[in-house]
Amino acid sequence: MWRGVPGCLRGIVQLQVALWFHSFVRTWSSCRETMTEAPSAQAEAAGGLKALIQQNGDAASDTSGEPLLEQTAVGKQVPESGEQAPAPVADSGKWKKRRGAAGERVVPPPKKRRTGVSFSDEHFAETTYYFEGGLRKVRPYYFDFQTYCKGRWVGRSLKHVFSTEFRSQPLAYYEAAVRAERLHLNEEPVQDLSIVLKDNDFLRNTVHRHEPPVTAEPIRVLAENNDMVVIDKPSSIPVHPCGRFRHNTVIFILGKEHQLKELHPLHRLDRLTSGVLMFAKTAEVSEKIHEQVRDRQLEKEYVCRVAGEFPDKEVICKEPILVVSYKVGVCRVDSRGKPCETVFQRLSYNGRSSVVQCRPLTGRTHQIRVHLQFLGHPILNDPIYNSTAWGPSRGQGGHIPKTDDELLRDLVAEYQAKESLSMLDLCEGDMAPGLIDSTAPSSELDKDSLEGLAAAAQKTDGIAEAAAQHLDTPEKTAKADVNQETDPLCAECRVLRQDPLPQDLVMFLHALRYKGPDFEYVSPIPTWAQDDWQED
Repeated sequence: MWRGVPGCLRGIVQLQVALWFHSFVRTWSSCRETMTEAPSAQAEAAGGLKALIQQNGDAASDTSGEPLLEQTAVGKQVPESGEQAPAPVADSGKWKKRRGAAGERVVPPPKKRRTGVSFSDEHFAETTYYFEGGLRKVRPYYFDFQTYCKGRWVGRSLKHVFSTEFRSQPLAYYEAAVRAERLHLNEEPVQDLSIVLKDNDFLRNTVHRHEPPVTAEPIRVLAENNDMVVIDKPSSIPVHPCGRFRHNTVIFILGKEHQLKELHPLHRLDRLTSGVLMFAKTAEVSEKIHEQVRDRQLEKEYVCRVAGEFPDKEVICKEPILVVSYKVGVCRVDSRGKPCETVFQRLSYNGRSSVVQCRPLTGRTHQIRVHLQFLGHPILNDPIYNSTAWGPSRGQGGHIPKTDDELLRDLVAEYQAKESLSMLDLCEGDMAPGLIDSTAPSSELDKDSLEGLAAAAQKTDGIAEAAAQHLDTPEKTAKADVNQETDPLCAECRVLRQDPLPQDLVMFLHALRYKGPDFEYVSPIPTWAQDDWQED
C-alpha cells in the first residue's frame, strides 16, 4: 500500500496512526474505569451527579455519614444479580467528555442504550408488606450493601474508611459487625478492620434494614398497552429505591403486586407529589418520548393548593433555581442557578388558600415548589418550602436572612425535634457532623454493650443459617420471617418511633395531566383541590 509514497510522508502517516491508536486505548481504558466506578461517582459528586433519591426530590450524593455502601444498594454490582441502578433515565448513555492533550484526538465511547429498571424475584422476596393504620409497612429484613473499592480507599484501612466516611454508626459497631461476620471482603469474612484495601477489592456489608412507612393508598393503573404503563402515584411513595426506601417504592410495588417489570421511567415526580407517572415498556418507546421532551412537545399540568390568595391572573415565574443541598434535597432561587420557567393560573380561592394550575416549561428539581415559595404562596403543607426555617418571610422574593449552612441546620433541627427526619428523607446518619443536634437522644450503644451484642448476633446468625437449611414448609418460612424482624446489632430495632398519620404523608401537589403529540393521560383531581374543600 506504500508503493510510490515518499518515505517522509509515509513516516508522518504512520506516526499519526500510532498517535490515534494510543489515544483510542487511553480513552477506552478511561471509559472502562468510569463504568466500573459509576456508582461510586454518584456517591462522591456532592455538587454534580444526582443520585436516586434526587429523582424524587431525595438526595444522596455525599457519602459522609452513610451506612457502608448505601449509595450502591439500589443496584448491586454483582453481575448475576440482574439488578440495575436506577440512574436518571435522561442521563443514560451520557459520558463526561475527556479533554485530551494538545493535538490529541479523543475518540468518544459508544453511547450506552437506555435500559429498564429491573429487579428479580429474589429481590422481591427479601421481605413482605403489611398494612396498619392506613399505612403500608415493610417488615425489617437483612440486606447486603455491596461495592468495589473506590479509588480514594486504595491503600487505606477499613477502619480509616469507616471512621472518616461512614459515620452513621460508631467505630465500635463495625468492630462488633466484624465479630458477628457481617462484613466481607472479596467474599471472605473480615477478621480485622486494620486490613488495607486494594484496587478491585469487593466489599459486602450485611445490615438489618428498616424502611419508613408510606400511605396504604393503592397504586392505580390509569392506562396500559404494549408501549406504556401509566399510573396514578399516591403521595409519599418514591419512584425508585433511594435512601431508606427500597420495597416501599413504586418500582417494587409494581413489580411485586402488578407483575410490571423492566420499566423505563419517562419523567420524575417528587416522593410527596402524587399524580400521573408514565413508564415505557421498551427502550424504543423510551427514546421516542425523551426525544419529544427534548423538543418541548410534552405538556405537563399540575394542580396544587397554596397559602393565601393567589393573584387572579396568569403569573409567569422565570427565576433560576440553585440546588442548596443534594443530601437534604433543598433548592432556592439564585442568580447562579439553572434557568427555568413556570406558568401559574389560579383556579379557586376559599378565603384561606388557593388552588393553582401549574405548567412547568422546564424540569428543574422542586421547580414548582420553589417558584411558589418565591412568589409568596408556598404549597400549604410543603414540609420544606413552607417552613419557618427560611425566616419570617419564608423565602418570599428570595429573601433568606441566613447562610445556606444555617438554613440546612435549621430545617434539620425542626424535623429532628418532631422526630420526623424521614419527611426530609433523612436519617441521622445521613448528616455531616454539626448539622444534627448533638443533644438529641441517640440510639447508639457504647462499646461494651456492642461487644456483648456481637456475640449474640453471631449466635443468632448461626441459628438462622442452620434453620434456613430446613425451611421446607410455609409454616417454617413464616416463622423465619418473624425471627428476622429484630436484630441484636441494629440500633433502629431499639428505637420506638411513632407512626405518621396518613394525612401527614400527603402534600398538596398533584400531576394532573401529561400530553404528547399522540397521547394524553389525566388523573382524577384530588379531594383537596376541589372548590368546596375547607381546611380542618
